[in-house]
Amino acid sequence: MVNDLAPLLTAEGRALLDLVRGTAPADELAVATRLRREHPAGLVSAALGQARLRQRAAAKFGAADAERMFFTPNGVEQSTRASVAGYRAERMKAQGVTSVADLCCGIGGDAIALARAGIRVLAVDRDPVTAEVARANADALGLSALIEVREADVTEVDTGGYDAVFVDPARRGGRGRIFDPEAYSPPLSWAVGAALAAPRAALKIAPGVPHEAIPAEAEAEWISDGGDVKEAVLWFGTEPGAVRATLLPGPRTLLGAGLPDPDVRPVGRYLYEPDGAVIRAHLVADVARELDGGLIDETIAYVTADALRPTPYATAYEITDRLPFNVKKLKALLREREVGILTVKKRGSAVEPEELRRKVLPKGQGPHSATVFLTRVAGAPTMLVGAPAGSAVTAGGAS
Repeated sequence: MVNDLAPLLTAEGRALLDLVRGTAPADELAVATRLRREHPAGLVSAALGQARLRQRAAAKFGAADAERMFFTPNGVEQSTRASVAGYRAERMKAQGVTSVADLCCGIGGDAIALARAGIRVLAVDRDPVTAEVARANADALGLSALIEVREADVTEVDTGGYDAVFVDPARRGGRGRIFDPEAYSPPLSWAVGAALAAPRAALKIAPGVPHEAIPAEAEAEWISDGGDVKEAVLWFGTEPGAVRATLLPGPRTLLGAGLPDPDVRPVGRYLYEPDGAVIRAHLVADVARELDGGLIDETIAYVTADALRPTPYATAYEITDRLPFNVKKLKALLREREVGILTVKKRGSAVEPEELRRKVLPKGQGPHSATVFLTRVAGAPTMLVGAPAGSAVTAGGAS
């Protein structure tokens, strides 16, 4: 109910939020017991619950904003990371957009980023609690003059007076994540229709969306932040058919050139692990060309090359050893190299990294570190051992 938020917006509620700020889970019972002597029990519980949500939200919004904002559990889970929302807002601003209809606005994270870019926003959500939280957040951050929040069904909202439409359909249901775009709420087909009716538009979708589901009129962009893939965006009114991978912070953007799949070649001195956004965007070939490299296997997104070349789109590792998959041989090699810290990465292998680490790395084995890749090379299960480029602790080439 909206009334669950209303008491927290009173002077007493805000004072309680200040008092419980930063309360550790272990201290909640003692804090609640003390505060209930002077405040209603329900209000104390609501304040402590909001404090927990604010602590969780700090990772997405930053502590300074999160401590002033209001959240719901679903809102924290589903809202856009501020850095990603800010990037999208700046991109819209660069396109000349001055007003946006933000459909399925949630708790207002995207509306906040758009308003901070100087863009006027109509933020729409059909859930009354969510809409009220979005309104409270616009007020808390001093953005009410640029953000109008409306509780309504987005399919019934007239967006004709806005330069652009932004749609973030709900991709979670009662059973968890929804993978079928037509099962989104609203369905992707409706969102695409709304986008095509607007001068410009952006649709936020799951990064695992099948490429064949992307309409020809759209530009597709995959965005990662700090190496983690966060979302895909379909842009309308920009470059139809273009495919991009954008890495934050930066931003650094790789625009696809429509290259064929790279050739498979023998493992060289260096192995490159492309950023997840590059892989999701199917732009591994563009990175391979930049590195003058090839694939270790036609089905594996690892690029190998003989030379070390800097690129923001992949992490480079120097490979010192190549072994067929054999736990005993790997354990012996790590003991010989005095490796005590092991990072296990896998692609194309069913082996669980933690399981392998327990088997091959007794505690206190040595001061050195290494990375092992469980993968396939030309179809054969293989272990590639090395370290981030420039930090390999052993000499010699791949064996």
